[in-house]
Amino acid sequence: MMKNLNNLQKTFGLFFLFVLGLWVYIQLSASRDSTVNYTYSFLFGLIPFFGGIIGMFTSKQWGGLKSVLGKAIFFFSLGLFLWGSGENIWSYYNFFKGEPAPYPSLADIGFAPSIFFWILGTYFLAKASGAFLMFKKSTWAKVFVIIVPPLLLLASYYMLIKIARGGVLVPEGETPLKVVLDIAYPLGDFLALTFAFVVFTLTGKYLGGYYRMAIASILLGLGIMYFGDFSFSYTTTTGTFYNGNWGDLLLASGNFFMTIGILGFASRPQASPNVAKEA
Repeated sequence: MMKNLNNLQKTFGLFFLFVLGLWVYIQLSASRDSTVNYTYSFLFGLIPFFGGIIGMFTSKQWGGLKSVLGKAIFFFSLGLFLWGSGENIWSYYNFFKGEPAPYPSLADIGFAPSIFFWILGTYFLAKASGAFLMFKKSTWAKVFVIIVPPLLLLASYYMLIKIARGGVLVPEGETPLKVVLDIAYPLGDFLALTFAFVVFTLTGKYLGGYYRMAIASILLGLGIMYFGDFSFSYTTTTGTFYNGNWGDLLLASGNFFMTIGILGFASRPQASPNVAKEA
Protein backbone atom coordinates (compact mmCIF):
# COMPACT_ATOMS: atom_id res chain seq x y z
CA MET A 1 0.00 0.00 0.00
CA MET A 2 2.88 2.37 0.81
CA LYS A 3 4.08 2.21 -2.79
CA ASN A 4 0.81 3.82 -3.90
CA LEU A 5 1.40 6.82 -1.63
CA ASN A 6 3.31 9.95 -2.61
CA ASN A 7 6.25 11.19 -0.55
CA LEU A 8 4.16 13.60 1.51
CA GLN A 9 1.72 10.84 2.45
CA LYS A 10 4.57 8.52 3.41
CA THR A 11 6.17 11.19 5.61
CA PHE A 12 2.94 11.91 7.44
CA GLY A 13 2.30 8.17 7.71
CA LEU A 14 5.61 7.58 9.47
CA PHE A 15 4.95 10.47 11.85
CA PHE A 16 1.52 9.04 12.66
CA LEU A 17 3.11 5.69 13.48
CA PHE A 18 5.36 7.49 15.98
CA VAL A 19 2.31 9.22 17.51
CA LEU A 20 0.53 5.86 17.65
CA GLY A 21 3.53 4.37 19.47
CA LEU A 22 3.32 7.18 22.03
CA TRP A 23 -0.37 6.42 22.55
CA VAL A 24 0.46 2.74 23.21
CA TYR A 25 3.04 3.84 25.78
CA ILE A 26 0.41 5.96 27.54
CA GLN A 27 -1.91 2.97 27.79
CA LEU A 28 0.80 0.61 29.04
CA SER A 29 2.07 3.10 31.62
CA ALA A 30 -1.46 4.08 32.72
CA SER A 31 -0.43 7.74 32.51
CA ARG A 32 -3.38 10.08 32.93
CA ASP A 33 -2.17 13.61 33.67
CA SER A 34 1.49 14.02 32.82
CA THR A 35 3.75 15.61 30.24
CA VAL A 36 3.59 12.54 28.01
CA ASN A 37 -0.20 12.88 27.77
CA TYR A 38 0.08 16.54 26.81
CA THR A 39 2.86 15.76 24.35
CA TYR A 40 0.68 13.19 22.61
CA SER A 41 -2.13 15.74 22.16
CA PHE A 42 0.29 18.34 20.83
CA LEU A 43 1.97 15.98 18.37
CA PHE A 44 -1.15 14.56 16.78
CA GLY A 45 -2.45 18.11 16.33
CA LEU A 46 0.54 18.84 14.10
CA ILE A 47 -0.77 16.38 11.49
CA PRO A 48 -3.87 18.40 10.49
CA PHE A 49 -2.07 21.70 11.16
CA PHE A 50 0.76 21.14 8.67
CA GLY A 51 -1.32 18.91 6.41
CA GLY A 52 -3.85 21.71 6.10
CA ILE A 53 -1.17 24.24 5.19
CA ILE A 54 0.25 21.95 2.51
CA GLY A 55 -3.24 21.19 1.24
CA MET A 56 -4.10 24.87 0.81
CA PHE A 57 -0.96 25.34 -1.27
CA THR A 58 -1.77 22.13 -3.18
CA SER A 59 -5.17 23.52 -4.15
CA LYS A 60 -3.39 26.11 -6.32
CA GLN A 61 -2.28 23.44 -8.82
CA TRP A 62 -5.95 22.58 -9.25
CA GLY A 63 -6.94 26.19 -9.89
CA GLY A 64 -7.34 27.27 -6.26
CA LEU A 65 -10.50 29.24 -5.54
CA LYS A 66 -10.99 29.73 -9.29
CA SER A 67 -11.97 26.08 -9.84
CA VAL A 68 -14.54 23.87 -8.15
CA LEU A 69 -12.10 21.08 -7.30
CA GLY A 70 -9.56 23.64 -6.12
CA LYS A 71 -12.17 25.01 -3.72
CA ALA A 72 -12.93 21.51 -2.42
CA ILE A 73 -9.27 20.86 -1.63
CA PHE A 74 -8.77 24.34 -0.17
CA PHE A 75 -11.76 24.23 2.19
CA PHE A 76 -11.00 20.70 3.39
CA SER A 77 -7.45 21.85 4.05
CA LEU A 78 -8.59 25.02 5.81
CA GLY A 79 -10.76 22.86 8.09
CA LEU A 80 -7.77 20.69 8.93
CA PHE A 81 -5.58 23.72 9.59
CA LEU A 82 -8.17 25.24 11.92
CA TRP A 83 -8.60 21.96 13.80
CA GLY A 84 -4.83 21.70 14.21
CA SER A 85 -4.73 25.32 15.40
CA GLY A 86 -7.38 24.50 17.98
CA GLU A 87 -5.26 21.60 19.20
CA ASN A 88 -2.25 23.90 19.49
CA ILE A 89 -4.29 26.27 21.68
CA TRP A 90 -5.45 23.25 23.70
CA SER A 91 -1.82 22.29 24.25
CA TYR A 92 -1.04 25.81 25.42
CA TYR A 93 -3.62 25.39 28.18
CA ASN A 94 -2.11 21.99 29.01
CA PHE A 95 1.51 23.05 29.24
CA PHE A 96 1.30 26.66 30.44
CA LYS A 97 -2.02 26.92 32.27
CA GLY A 98 -2.04 23.48 33.88
CA GLU A 99 -5.54 22.74 32.52
CA PRO A 100 -5.83 19.12 31.29
CA ALA A 101 -9.23 19.62 29.63
CA PRO A 102 -9.84 23.28 28.67
CA TYR A 103 -13.36 22.84 27.33
CA PRO A 104 -15.03 25.08 26.33
CA SER A 105 -12.12 27.43 25.73
CA LEU A 106 -10.42 29.51 23.05
CA ALA A 107 -9.37 26.21 21.45
CA ASP A 108 -12.95 25.83 20.20
CA ILE A 109 -12.41 28.88 18.01
CA GLY A 110 -10.31 26.51 15.90
CA PHE A 111 -12.27 23.28 16.42
CA ALA A 112 -15.80 24.54 15.75
CA PRO A 113 -15.33 26.23 12.33
CA SER A 114 -13.38 23.24 11.00
CA ILE A 115 -16.55 21.17 10.63
CA PHE A 116 -18.22 23.92 8.59
CA PHE A 117 -15.30 24.01 6.15
CA TRP A 118 -15.27 20.19 5.85
CA ILE A 119 -18.94 20.32 4.88
CA LEU A 120 -18.17 23.13 2.43
CA GLY A 121 -15.27 21.12 1.00
CA THR A 122 -17.53 18.11 0.52
CA TYR A 123 -20.11 20.30 -1.21
CA PHE A 124 -17.57 21.51 -3.78
CA LEU A 125 -16.24 17.97 -4.21
CA ALA A 126 -19.78 16.84 -5.02
CA LYS A 127 -20.16 19.71 -7.45
CA ALA A 128 -16.84 19.00 -9.14
CA SER A 129 -17.55 15.30 -9.56
CA GLY A 130 -21.09 15.66 -10.85
CA ALA A 131 -22.54 13.93 -7.80
CA PHE A 132 -25.57 16.23 -7.73
CA LEU A 133 -26.63 15.11 -11.19
CA MET A 134 -26.17 11.44 -10.32
CA PHE A 135 -27.95 11.93 -6.99
CA LYS A 136 -31.12 12.88 -8.84
CA LYS A 137 -31.01 9.52 -10.60
CA SER A 138 -30.19 7.43 -7.49
CA THR A 139 -33.13 6.26 -5.39
CA TRP A 140 -30.97 4.61 -2.71
CA ALA A 141 -28.96 7.80 -2.16
CA LYS A 142 -32.16 9.76 -1.52
CA VAL A 143 -33.40 7.10 0.89
CA PHE A 144 -30.06 7.10 2.71
CA VAL A 145 -30.11 10.87 3.20
CA ILE A 146 -33.71 10.84 4.41
CA ILE A 147 -33.50 7.90 6.83
CA VAL A 148 -29.99 7.84 8.33
CA PRO A 149 -29.65 11.40 9.78
CA PRO A 150 -32.82 11.13 11.93
CA LEU A 151 -31.70 7.72 13.22
CA LEU A 152 -28.31 9.15 14.15
CA LEU A 153 -29.99 12.12 15.83
CA LEU A 154 -31.98 9.75 18.03
CA ALA A 155 -28.85 7.73 18.87
CA SER A 156 -26.92 10.89 19.72
CA TYR A 157 -29.76 12.14 21.92
CA TYR A 158 -29.88 8.85 23.78
CA MET A 159 -26.13 8.67 24.41
CA LEU A 160 -25.45 12.35 25.14
CA ILE A 161 -28.63 13.25 27.03
CA LYS A 162 -30.12 10.06 28.46
CA ILE A 163 -26.91 8.25 29.39
CA ALA A 164 -24.21 10.92 29.82
CA ARG A 165 -26.48 13.51 31.44
CA GLY A 166 -29.04 11.31 33.13
CA GLY A 167 -31.84 12.77 31.05
CA VAL A 168 -31.01 16.36 32.05
CA LEU A 169 -30.08 18.64 29.14
CA VAL A 170 -27.95 21.01 31.24
CA PRO A 171 -26.67 19.24 34.39
CA GLU A 172 -25.75 21.33 37.41
CA GLY A 173 -22.35 22.95 37.00
CA GLU A 174 -22.30 22.56 33.21
CA THR A 175 -22.57 25.55 30.91
CA PRO A 176 -25.09 25.80 28.06
CA LEU A 177 -22.16 26.44 25.69
CA LYS A 178 -20.69 23.03 26.48
CA VAL A 179 -24.05 21.37 25.83
CA VAL A 180 -24.32 23.09 22.44
CA LEU A 181 -20.76 22.11 21.48
CA ASP A 182 -21.24 18.53 22.73
CA ILE A 183 -24.13 18.08 20.33
CA ALA A 184 -22.87 20.27 17.48
CA TYR A 185 -19.48 18.56 17.06
CA PRO A 186 -20.65 14.97 16.39
CA LEU A 187 -23.69 16.05 14.39
CA GLY A 188 -21.61 18.42 12.28
CA ASP A 189 -19.16 15.60 11.60
CA PHE A 190 -22.01 13.38 10.50
CA LEU A 191 -23.40 15.94 8.06
CA ALA A 192 -19.99 16.10 6.40
CA LEU A 193 -19.72 12.29 6.52
CA THR A 194 -23.15 11.77 4.94
CA PHE A 195 -22.32 14.18 2.16
CA ALA A 196 -18.91 12.61 1.55
CA PHE A 197 -20.35 9.06 1.54
CA VAL A 198 -22.87 9.93 -1.16
CA VAL A 199 -20.14 11.65 -3.21
CA PHE A 200 -17.82 8.65 -2.91
CA THR A 201 -20.38 6.03 -3.91
CA LEU A 202 -21.80 8.04 -6.78
CA THR A 203 -18.52 9.19 -8.32
CA GLY A 204 -16.18 6.21 -8.16
CA LYS A 205 -15.02 6.78 -11.73
CA TYR A 206 -14.36 10.50 -11.26
CA LEU A 207 -10.96 11.46 -12.70
CA GLY A 208 -10.63 7.92 -13.97
CA GLY A 209 -10.79 6.54 -10.44
CA TYR A 210 -7.29 7.92 -9.79
CA TYR A 211 -8.41 9.80 -6.67
CA ARG A 212 -10.87 7.22 -5.41
CA MET A 213 -8.53 6.21 -2.56
CA ALA A 214 -7.97 9.85 -1.62
CA ILE A 215 -11.71 10.47 -1.39
CA ALA A 216 -12.15 7.17 0.50
CA SER A 217 -9.51 8.29 3.00
CA ILE A 218 -11.34 11.58 3.55
CA LEU A 219 -14.58 9.66 4.02
CA LEU A 220 -12.97 7.31 6.54
CA GLY A 221 -11.47 10.26 8.40
CA LEU A 222 -14.83 12.01 8.68
CA GLY A 223 -16.43 8.82 9.98
CA ILE A 224 -13.76 8.34 12.63
CA MET A 225 -14.02 12.03 13.64
CA TYR A 226 -17.72 11.55 14.33
CA PHE A 227 -17.04 8.81 16.85
CA GLY A 228 -14.04 10.71 18.22
CA ASP A 229 -16.07 13.86 18.88
CA PHE A 230 -18.87 11.75 20.32
CA SER A 231 -16.41 10.07 22.69
CA PHE A 232 -14.92 13.44 23.66
CA SER A 233 -18.34 14.90 24.47
CA TYR A 234 -19.27 11.83 26.50
CA THR A 235 -16.05 11.57 28.52
CA THR A 236 -15.88 15.30 29.33
CA THR A 237 -19.46 15.07 30.58
CA THR A 238 -18.88 11.98 32.72
CA GLY A 239 -15.53 13.26 34.00
CA THR A 240 -13.55 10.36 32.54
CA PHE A 241 -11.62 12.30 29.91
CA TYR A 242 -7.83 12.40 29.85
CA ASN A 243 -5.38 13.37 27.11
CA GLY A 244 -4.41 10.23 25.23
CA ASN A 245 -7.58 8.20 25.89
CA TRP A 246 -9.41 6.11 23.29
CA GLY A 247 -11.32 9.16 22.10
CA ASP A 248 -8.06 10.99 21.48
CA LEU A 249 -6.84 8.05 19.42
CA LEU A 250 -9.98 8.34 17.28
CA LEU A 251 -9.45 12.08 16.83
CA ALA A 252 -5.81 11.54 15.88
CA SER A 253 -6.78 8.80 13.40
CA GLY A 254 -9.62 10.80 11.88
CA ASN A 255 -7.40 13.80 11.28
CA PHE A 256 -4.67 11.57 9.89
CA PHE A 257 -6.88 9.88 7.30
CA MET A 258 -8.39 13.17 6.17
CA THR A 259 -4.91 14.65 5.87
CA ILE A 260 -3.67 11.65 3.88
CA GLY A 261 -6.66 12.01 1.58
CA ILE A 262 -6.00 15.70 0.96
CA LEU A 263 -2.28 15.08 0.40
CA GLY A 264 -3.25 12.53 -2.25
CA PHE A 265 -4.23 15.44 -4.47
CA ALA A 266 -0.65 16.72 -4.30
CA SER A 267 0.16 14.17 -7.03
CA ARG A 268 -1.45 14.42 -10.43
CA PRO A 269 -1.55 11.44 -12.84
CA GLN A 270 1.10 11.67 -15.52
CA ALA A 271 -0.58 9.84 -18.37
CA SER A 272 -4.21 10.82 -18.13
CA PRO A 273 -5.11 13.80 -20.28
CA ASN A 274 -8.77 13.48 -19.34
CA VAL A 275 -7.95 14.21 -15.70
CA ALA A 276 -6.62 17.67 -16.41
CA LYS A 277 -9.61 18.36 -18.60
CA GLU A 278 -12.14 17.23 -15.94
CA ALA A 279 -10.40 19.18 -13.14
